Amino acid sequence: MKPDTRALAAKGLAEVALRGASLREVMERSAPKLSDLRDRALLMALLSEGARWWLRFDAAIDAMLAKPIRRKDPAIHALLVLGLVQLEILQLSDYAAVAATVEATRTLKRPALAGMVNAVLRRWQRERATHIARLDAQPTTRHAHPSWLAAALERDWPAQADAVMTADNGEPPLMLRVNRQRSERGAFIAQLQASGHEAHAHPWLADAVVLPHSIDVTRLPGFEDGFFAVQDGAAQVAADLADLRDGLRVLDACAAPGGKACHLLERARIDLTALEFDAKRAERIRDNLMRLRLDAKVVIGDAGAPPAAWKKQPFDRILVDAPCSATGVLRRRPDVRLHRRESDIAAMGVQQRRIVSALWPLLAPGGRLVYITCSVLRAENEAVVSELLTAHDDAEAVGFTLPVGQAAAVGWQILPGDGDLDGMYYAVLQKKA
Repeated sequence: MKPDTRALAAKGLAEVALRGASLREVMERSAPKLSDLRDRALLMALLSEGARWWLRFDAAIDAMLAKPIRRKDPAIHALLVLGLVQLEILQLSDYAAVAATVEATRTLKRPALAGMVNAVLRRWQRERATHIARLDAQPTTRHAHPSWLAAALERDWPAQADAVMTADNGEPPLMLRVNRQRSERGAFIAQLQASGHEAHAHPWLADAVVLPHSIDVTRLPGFEDGFFAVQDGAAQVAADLADLRDGLRVLDACAAPGGKACHLLERARIDLTALEFDAKRAERIRDNLMRLRLDAKVVIGDAGAPPAAWKKQPFDRILVDAPCSATGVLRRRPDVRLHRRESDIAAMGVQQRRIVSALWPLLAPGGRLVYITCSVLRAENEAVVSELLTAHDDAEAVGFTLPVGQAAAVGWQILPGDGDLDGMYYAVLQKKA
């Protein structure tokens, strides 16, 4: 019997939204159950947009039910959310959004609830304007962001908060990074276009290629040959700020999955050590190095407690892609908004300070440390860097500007949507010679 895509999506979304499961892991586990590529595409869209818009449509479902069914029938509740996602976000036909969703209740072994599911979706269609007006009246349900995050954005970026939350809900382009050790950007773009793909060079990122929509990159020409990697443009800025030249000793701390490490190796002949705490995630670094035909030393360890022996031979460059709230990448990781809590930010700050304090002594005089987060919260960004500058007399901030984003108190903040990039913070610190 052919699996029901909507039923499969409802069970997966319930895991993500109500049980804290990773959206990526649910997708990877669920997709192989569908053999048809169109069904897989629909499943991915339902799971991704269901997570993105959960906080909006979850509230809408509650308003249309006499009693919540979230706990008793989590998959049916998720199925109702997906019904509204199909109508409002994916804009599928009434049959696909209502009749096929009602049919999925039988696959979920809840045939007695088919009438209720039909009634709720039909009621939404009749009363749509009223429900949308109510949902749009509050930031949490208007933008599907948790209230603590909406408030934090209003506090940290009052003039940009609404635009940031709007950008978080848009479809990001697919950005690739050409491996200049294996290919040349113009030739690679020509290859893509010859095979029927719309692609163009990014206007100011030297290695970036932009495609309008997400696709299966393993089917693109040059994937197996290591001609390119997937990496958002905001992350590609790191290689420019590292100011590389041949022969430097470089440490990429918190390196998984290895995108920035590989980019550094593509830029110059350097001696690079990739440090990663999680052994499983470190395997992804090795996989990326192997596919791109690059070489680095991969070390399993805690960036907040690096080996004492490293002090004997300091690094010329240190990249600290610090663990953070990931509040800058919600458009690519929509489940973060469901799993992150306000209390996490203070704990993240403790970890970030511990790491940069432990790594600073490993930097050679005249060397450069690049501090990076994919956060938009000042507490994780300039607050951490400012404390390091205060604590170390031999540290000084290096000023720089980027074509998008804006200067922070220390460093530079790219906000989600700036130049159609993800949100990312950068600060560059130099150790006085």
